[in-house]
Amino acid sequence: MELDDIGRDGPIAHRSRLRKRPLLIATACTLTVVVGGGVTAAFAIGGSDDKPQQSKHVAAATAPITKGTLQGVSSATGTLAFGGARSIPSGIGGTVTALPAPGATVKLGGSLFAIDNQPTYLMYGGLPAWRSFESGMRDGPDIKALEQSLTTLGFFDRTPDEVFTWQTVSAIQRWQKATGQEVTGSIPLGRIVFAAGEVRVAELNASVGQQTAPGGPLITVTDLAKIVSVNLKLADQQLATVGAKVSIDLPNGKSTSGTVTSVGVPTEQDGSNGGKEVIIPVVISLDDPAAAGDLQQATVTVRFPTDKRDNVLSVPVGALLALDGNRFGVEVVRPDGTTTRVPVTTGLFAGGRVEISGDGLKANQKVVVPTS
Repeated sequence: MELDDIGRDGPIAHRSRLRKRPLLIATACTLTVVVGGGVTAAFAIGGSDDKPQQSKHVAAATAPITKGTLQGVSSATGTLAFGGARSIPSGIGGTVTALPAPGATVKLGGSLFAIDNQPTYLMYGGLPAWRSFESGMRDGPDIKALEQSLTTLGFFDRTPDEVFTWQTVSAIQRWQKATGQEVTGSIPLGRIVFAAGEVRVAELNASVGQQTAPGGPLITVTDLAKIVSVNLKLADQQLATVGAKVSIDLPNGKSTSGTVTSVGVPTEQDGSNGGKEVIIPVVISLDDPAAAGDLQQATVTVRFPTDKRDNVLSVPVGALLALDGNRFGVEVVRPDGTTTRVPVTTGLFAGGRVEISGDGLKANQKVVVPTS
């Protein structure tokens, strides 16, 4: 066999004879021979003393060319935490006499804190409480929210509306009696707080015995649901659209899915290099809230889908061979165990695979994939 035959395709039997013939080459070089069965043998030949160097065997395996959908992703770092954090201040001045425990859940009608031994209660509504509730007050949506809450609690038996009537007074009196309050039929400003639903106590901003003024911070609460917040770079804003599905990698090694629920406006913030950068705040809800388990707060990786290719051929990225400075190829295994190099055009890289096209390539053909 001539030296020029070394790079040609052929059965193992012919190539094994190469080791039995001494080769004298003035310039050191390395020749790689691919043998049937997916094993690549590399021979180092020559040297300053014209003696063959020890052969190096590189293990290889095969993988099939597959046809299907290739989906690209772009990753970003996000924060998993309870959503909707906000501070609840005191509506009146006085001495703080009771505070909830951090992590506690306050439901409709529950006590958030107490000033001068008078509790402030949670009611459900979309507007903040900005006035007292009493006979003669103007109509308004806050009255309807109060009546709806009292209906849920079992104290109001009419259809809630925006008018404060004697039926409202009667419902307030029944509620006050049931909760041990002074029965007056009116509610002073600061004795109820409206929220959209149940809240979780995230942090205490005051301590029992402390004096507080109206508007003084007392507790920080959150929603009960956990969300993921991501600050996307301005150049990546096209990745996030409301309703888009994403994949979330959790610290425990598991992954779950999520849905983009809001995309904010461009916001300038301090960058990591000391300068300013513009980011797009994105909020993602968990499709399966239980997937986060007991995690209170954690750093996660969010994978946004990008380019997508349907009905394309792809191979593991490791199967690509550099044929020269500008071309790639793959080593296709023939039915008789020999191999042949086929030049390919690459497309999308995604998930450790690469889209390829080339003469004679088809699904289920085997290609060589080095393993070490």
